[in-house]
Amino acid sequence: MQRVKSALKWVIAAIVIIVVGAIGFLLVAPPDLLRVGTNYAAKIVCSNVFVADRDPQQVLREDVQAPGHPLLKYVQIDVDRDRQQVTARLLGIFAPGQAVYRAGLGCASLPSGDKTRLADITLKRPDFQNYDENAIWPMGDKVIQSDNAALQIILDNPTLVGPKMRAVVVVHKGRIVAERYGKGFDAQTPLVGWSMTKTVNAALIGGLLTEDFTLNSADLLPAWHNDPRANISLKMLMAMESGLAWNEDYGDVSDVTRMLYLTGDAAKFASGKELQDGLGNGEFEYSSGTSVILSRIWQNQLGTNSLFWPDRALFGPLNMRSAVFETDASGTFMGSSYLYATAHDWARFGQLLAARGKWLGNEIIPERFFDFMVSPTPKSVTPWGENEYGQGQLWLHGPRGDTPNQLNPDAGYDLPKDMIWMLGHDGQSIAISPEAQLVVLRMGLTPSRWNYKPQPLVAAVLEALSD
Repeated sequence: MQRVKSALKWVIAAIVIIVVGAIGFLLVAPPDLLRVGTNYAAKIVCSNVFVADRDPQQVLREDVQAPGHPLLKYVQIDVDRDRQQVTARLLGIFAPGQAVYRAGLGCASLPSGDKTRLADITLKRPDFQNYDENAIWPMGDKVIQSDNAALQIILDNPTLVGPKMRAVVVVHKGRIVAERYGKGFDAQTPLVGWSMTKTVNAALIGGLLTEDFTLNSADLLPAWHNDPRANISLKMLMAMESGLAWNEDYGDVSDVTRMLYLTGDAAKFASGKELQDGLGNGEFEYSSGTSVILSRIWQNQLGTNSLFWPDRALFGPLNMRSAVFETDASGTFMGSSYLYATAHDWARFGQLLAARGKWLGNEIIPERFFDFMVSPTPKSVTPWGENEYGQGQLWLHGPRGDTPNQLNPDAGYDLPKDMIWMLGHDGQSIAISPEAQLVVLRMGLTPSRWNYKPQPLVAAVLEALSD
């Protein structure tokens, strides 16, 4: 019996040592997966609290924990409204992640927790003198919905608008003709576009092109001097054909999650990737890193004035008053992912593309650059023989849903041949057709595993408007 008791003590002691050691390890050197989770939670809560004015615990439950990795259910948050920052920890103790809000520039992740890495910048927004609060959209935000009964029935159909829809806006011939919002959301709620931001970021480049800075320009970053990557052209980056190595897997610790949540300088991380197949030999590679590199390139062209360019070039002329284009801690715009705007303002950008870059008769996106944006990326050829991606960081087909890879996801739907798509994570989409003078925005929190696709919604809207 004495031996049993002695052995039991040793077992208990060993267990205690293991537990204490594990706790010590998690406190001192938490695994990257945990750090990605807490920094992600801090960033999403921060933006939705300080940009979108939502309840932090609701955001944690609905936006972070419900659709995310099971470990996120054990994340707790602390919101410091005085310092305008959010801290997230696993079980309230481990792997602290932090994000900080800056006026006009939204929230930035601080993976190291060191505020000295945060660029000391804020942004004073323009007066938006063209905006008239009493005017009909797009000059104001008043909406006179169409009396088209079929159209209204379509937007009330939960199957067509999809699960966890947050906003649907239909623009026809330059006016909002119908809109719907999910519970807790309305026309004043800023919503994150995720990868729809890529298209906006690409459009910002159009107004900067000159004889000296063209789509064929190369040697684009100081870190690429005297390096094979110096031969990467602006056009290659726009088309996602640079040959830079990249892993866009959101389900693990990958290039994209490291860039977004484990580094304070996203462009430095992305531009540090090596050529994987040799310049010009790589295939089409969808890469959020490439979009952030583009942000840094166009910001370098403008220098200290770069923070004002989105407002000056796009948001001001389009009356996109709610638009907040977030930067990382180094001051680089997160052109891959982080633009927040109301559904009305996202629809304004969609209408700009529907009008082929013109806004109320004024050219906002140069005509030649718009034509380039909607032209196919040469190497994005699909199994059914068409190109799937446009050179302006937009899609030429709608989301795949449960359509097999070898088939066209738009097959079977009567959609205009010139339709282009802005698409983002978790079910964000804007379908745009200049020919049909149509914009159909659909935003929500709808993970891809649910296989929702908005093509049936867009097709039904087109049919209703043609009657």
